[in-house]
Amino acid sequence: MKTTSLTLAVAGLAWACAAAPVQAQTQASYPSQPIRIVVGYAAGGTTDILARALGEQLSKELKQPIIIENKAGAAGNIAAASVQQSAPDGYTLFMATVSSHGINPAVYRKSLGYDPVGGFTPVSMIASIPLVLVTNPKLPVASVTDLVELARGKPGDLNYSSSGNGSPVHVAGAMFASEAHVQIQHVPYRGGALANSSVMSGETQFSFATLPAALPQVKAGSLRALAVTTRERSNELPDVPTIAETAQFKGYEINTWNALMAPKGTPDAVINVLNQAVARALAVPALQTRFKGEGATPGASSPAELGKFVDAELLRWAAVIKEVNIQIE
Repeated sequence: MKTTSLTLAVAGLAWACAAAPVQAQTQASYPSQPIRIVVGYAAGGTTDILARALGEQLSKELKQPIIIENKAGAAGNIAAASVQQSAPDGYTLFMATVSSHGINPAVYRKSLGYDPVGGFTPVSMIASIPLVLVTNPKLPVASVTDLVELARGKPGDLNYSSSGNGSPVHVAGAMFASEAHVQIQHVPYRGGALANSSVMSGETQFSFATLPAALPQVKAGSLRALAVTTRERSNELPDVPTIAETAQFKGYEINTWNALMAPKGTPDAVINVLNQAVARALAVPALQTRFKGEGATPGASSPAELGKFVDAELLRWAAVIKEVNIQIE
């Protein structure tokens, strides 16, 4: 028996009519239990700070507890892989970063453990975060130029800390060394908080810390801020120049970010609920003030906008990693 086009059309219409109530039901019933947001770094770092602030407001919007789960290791790869393998039901989400969905795919080519595009469904952008070049206050430098001159006078003697191999902080240091033509030593730590502590203790001399994590120490005088890595100066540190304001670093720019991702296959209705809830949460003045006080600029997006942004980031960072020749494996 042949299946006619009319039969297929009728079947398709019946499926669509049946699917619409299911989508509506999914959207109406979600969420009905606590939601986990997995963070790929230890507690106390920038991603953790912002995830907890967001989670607190999202809990009010969605009327369900939001649990922040820290799975540190491999620059966020372990956490990303675990979320990709989770059930696509909207109850396990990932706080993506420029590392997980920009830098890591170029650095961990053989052992990434997840697909940054095919393994996730974008939900929304959350915030952009500058890095800030900080030094131990006892280091005899007061500017980027001073640091370059010191490094040139002591080739290989200066150490900079990072939140891990292949992290944005590591890349920022490699870019700095490449453009300044200096020899500096990279010392990776298990998270940004430990990296910053190493600078304060004098174990390392400087770092390119995320602004939210370093800002309290900068204001307290425990860290000295020499420059921010973004194109424009930070509103939180208006007297601190950008690195690009120094003549030999005209093209230098790094702006890190956080975004919310769900496992691939998460229903559109669930993504829509989450996207709208994130937009409402980020529009709350108290949360905006909290983010900005940490040095982060809040900003939501549509899932499609986030998907295009990630595609562009993957291309950009692949070129940067090749240029500075960072090899983890």
